[in-house]
Amino acid sequence: MKGRIVAGAIGNCVHVAGVYQFLRTAEEMGYETVFLGAAVSEDDFVDAIRTHAPDLVGVSYRLTPEVGRDLLRSFEARIDREGLGSRRFAFGGTPPVCRVAKESGFFERCFDGLESLNAVRTFLGGTEDDDGAAEPCDDLIGRIADSRPLPLLRHHFGLPDLQATIEGVREIAEAGVLDVVSLAPDQNAQESFFRPGEMNPALDGAGGVPIRTKDDLLRLKDASQVGNRPMMRVYSGTRDLVEWAALAEVTIRNAWGAVPLCWYSALDGRSSRPPEDAIRENQSAMRWYAQHGTPLEVNESHHWSLRDAHDAVAVTMAYLAAYNAKAAGCRHYVAQYMFNTPPMTSPAMDLAKMQAKIDLIESLHDDNFTSFRQTRAGLLHLSPKKYVAKGQLAASTAFALMIRPHVLHVVGYCEGDHAALPDDVIESCEIVQGVIRNCRTGQPDFLSDPKIRQRRDELVAEAGMLLESIRFLGEGSTDPLTDPAVLARAIRMGLLDAPHLKGNPHAWGRLETRCVDGAIRAFSREAGRVVAESERIASLRLRERR
Repeated sequence: MKGRIVAGAIGNCVHVAGVYQFLRTAEEMGYETVFLGAAVSEDDFVDAIRTHAPDLVGVSYRLTPEVGRDLLRSFEARIDREGLGSRRFAFGGTPPVCRVAKESGFFERCFDGLESLNAVRTFLGGTEDDDGAAEPCDDLIGRIADSRPLPLLRHHFGLPDLQATIEGVREIAEAGVLDVVSLAPDQNAQESFFRPGEMNPALDGAGGVPIRTKDDLLRLKDASQVGNRPMMRVYSGTRDLVEWAALAEVTIRNAWGAVPLCWYSALDGRSSRPPEDAIRENQSAMRWYAQHGTPLEVNESHHWSLRDAHDAVAVTMAYLAAYNAKAAGCRHYVAQYMFNTPPMTSPAMDLAKMQAKIDLIESLHDDNFTSFRQTRAGLLHLSPKKYVAKGQLAASTAFALMIRPHVLHVVGYCEGDHAALPDDVIESCEIVQGVIRNCRTGQPDFLSDPKIRQRRDELVAEAGMLLESIRFLGEGSTDPLTDPAVLARAIRMGLLDAPHLKGNPHAWGRLETRCVDGAIRAFSREAGRVVAESERIASLRLRERR
């Protein structure tokens, strides 16, 4: 037991929903609680404190601020006279009453409903800094544990001006709406930070913040150490990934690393690395994170879906990404599940695809490997019309919550029009918090829908066919599923393919797909029909033998 809490609504206040939820959260975190109920007199409150000897006393009042001021002054004086002031006191009420409650400095913390969803858990579970304020955990695994059952919120942020980004990080941290700030360096930094002579100054700020020195990262980290002190992470870079990993560790204490398996290469043009070389370097970065005990995300699967690959390829790559992370020695894996990608995917078929990925990735779990679910809305499905986009973000979040994420990657509703400014980040996080508030008490079990289960099973089976074909392709290799040469060959021959790779010399690039009944499937234009994965694989094998 962490301690005992006594709480209730004082005076003539009958509004106790907030008090009750506060105590339920405390119970989930291991506290013993005593609920005093509504309209508790000062005498009864004092008697309860004497009787139960709590470590923390929660007082609530949600009516008129002027009346609340007199009630609280009397209560504070009584506590002082009775010699009961050695324990902690917290207050909950409307913003105007909280302003009154803060006047005397009697209460350690006042909750007015404007704070983030995790504020209570942080207060009850965090360590304390020199000012006596609760300090959130600066370790991903610990922060997830402190937050459960609520997900952590993450948002990427990076403006084309360094100083504006530093000020924006500070503003976001002070708002207390976000657990993880994902820094977005510009493309020059991602590709050429360690080779500054190769940068094109005309492209400074393209795609993110122009980070040019170690001190830039230290200043950004320092800016985050206010408010709820969000953790910080940064993109991996598109080459020199190990050097980027080491730099991020000593500057921002990277919350977790993120590298692709096949991408940031000549496949997507983010670097000139051929796929085989890119895979080999990406695997080296995975091993670096594993050796340093840093959690790892392999952001691979959705890159295929962003290029209209059919769902079987996306599910296969989700498994291969996790498989390679585990093979590299990773113990804590952050699995990203991007919804609405491609945008025409239906919510039902999205859930089926995500459940298939979950089933395969979590089949790898053992004493040395655990994954955490990270969901996000699809970037390309957000409308440039801001109110439409806000609705899309809320709807996507509601469906994503059905797979019980540990981390919710918030995508700014504005991304269909412009990169998120600090106000956009804060507002997007508040939209998502509103969805979580409404959904946290329980949703219908859509995953039990027979159509979703059928599609999930179909995708697991199709991914199994693809994985077996890759193993067959790499006959003689120690482990074909981690062999860069085998994986690159699978891309060249079309086992792993996407319509947007057409014309790429490193890929087959002849796959066609269509959205059929909300799912993305392989399609034959000549035959005018969906192509089963077994048929597609058989035709590729036949062509390879010729």
